Amino acid sequence: MRISIKLKFSIFLVCLLLLTVFILSLLVLEGIKKNQQVELEQYFSQQAATANIYFLQSLMGESNKVPQTYLASKGRDFAKHLELITGLVVVLYDSEGTVLNTNSGLTMSDGIRQTLDLALLNKTAYLVEGESFYYFVPLTIGSVQVGVIQFYYSLIDNLAFYKQIKQLFIYIGASVFIISFILAYFYFNSFATGIIKLNGTINQIRSGNLIPTVLRRKDEIGELSEGISIMSQQIRKTMQDKDEEREKLALAVSKLSQLDQQQKEFIGNVTHEFKTPLTSIKSYIDLLDMYPDDETLLDTAKINILGDTQRLYEMVEKVLQLSALEKYEFEFHREKLEVRQEILTVLDSLIGKMDKFGITLETDLYEAYVDADKEQLSIVLVNLLDNAIKYNKIKGRIFVKTALDEGKVIIEIADTGIGIPEDVTHKIFEPFYTVDRNRSREIGGTGLGLSLAKKYTESQGGSIVLLNTSSEGTLFRIMFPSAYV
Repeated sequence: MRISIKLKFSIFLVCLLLLTVFILSLLVLEGIKKNQQVELEQYFSQQAATANIYFLQSLMGESNKVPQTYLASKGRDFAKHLELITGLVVVLYDSEGTVLNTNSGLTMSDGIRQTLDLALLNKTAYLVEGESFYYFVPLTIGSVQVGVIQFYYSLIDNLAFYKQIKQLFIYIGASVFIISFILAYFYFNSFATGIIKLNGTINQIRSGNLIPTVLRRKDEIGELSEGISIMSQQIRKTMQDKDEEREKLALAVSKLSQLDQQQKEFIGNVTHEFKTPLTSIKSYIDLLDMYPDDETLLDTAKINILGDTQRLYEMVEKVLQLSALEKYEFEFHREKLEVRQEILTVLDSLIGKMDKFGITLETDLYEAYVDADKEQLSIVLVNLLDNAIKYNKIKGRIFVKTALDEGKVIIEIADTGIGIPEDVTHKIFEPFYTVDRNRSREIGGTGLGLSLAKKYTESQGGSIVLLNTSSEGTLFRIMFPSAYV
């Protein structure tokens, strides 16, 4: 069964107000009762002190100052005088609990008897029975108890006052409850009305009306209404953009198809490049089987098989590096490296190869630092410098230069080689692409060096570009963010 939110608010208000008035009345009435009790205790405590002082004064005025004898002979007179002093009804008991100033046939209730027994143990006690208040105080001389004084007090006035206050709270509580309920009902009714209107707005959106009415309220309900309106506008915009998203999805599918084609081409290139040296190796093995005693063929086969094997090994190694870069994110072991020293180390490892081809090295190196992986930086430099040697002219030159410009460390590697045709410069960083395949096979090129150099450079925040190329040679530029000392 569906219950209206207005009814829920009303029930909640009734329960809340009733609980508030009840607890407030209970606390106030309980406070009045405790206050009356404290006042009575203080009042009778003063009367008890007065009684003990008067008893001591009366005893000192007697020739026989034995308390028990005084109480036995003049206890009735002492009690009468004490009633005149305190204005209260007084009952006097000796240390045995015997009444000394009233008829000996006086009957006692069980409550009075129990309270008296407690007072005979030298303890102050009181008892409330109906509209009567009995206060028992030990009568002592020094620290010795000689009797008990009982004060009687009527609680009629106290109870009448408490009853009057209680009725007043009932009238005031009822009035406050009615007025508070009326005010609160109208106040909370505005919230309930706002919520009902919001529900209607949601029903409009559900039915397809995406331009709902906004409630003009300066509170959370108003903000919620505005939020619903914005949400509906966003839904409408999303629906309008659906066709565009479909086109984007079609474009993404097309790009995936292109990537798939590129992957197939990559596999085809790998297969083709691997097949060439393997075919050469197999051909020489077949020739050796046919002419095992041909010493010249044997020497030629050794040289060519060794060269093809080395080329095949380099291709496998670089393909594995390239594949790993495509699939995984390496944890780079970054450190602060001095670029000049790294370049000199790589050049030292290639000096024999340069001497073999009679290539002259010229350097213009300056001190500069980068945060990079030492091994990967070496791979970048080795690939570029190795290409500068392989594709250079006999007795050519290589120029290596470093500079620091606007927070960038610049490395330039130039050669006097065969150059790269302008129409294919955009392909040189593609895997397995070589400008001259015959020359690449002769010198052991795989077409992977520049692709690896580009990926290793970019993975460490750097960049590599072909700055210039012609029949007189090529110029590559590498840039890394500078690491200041």
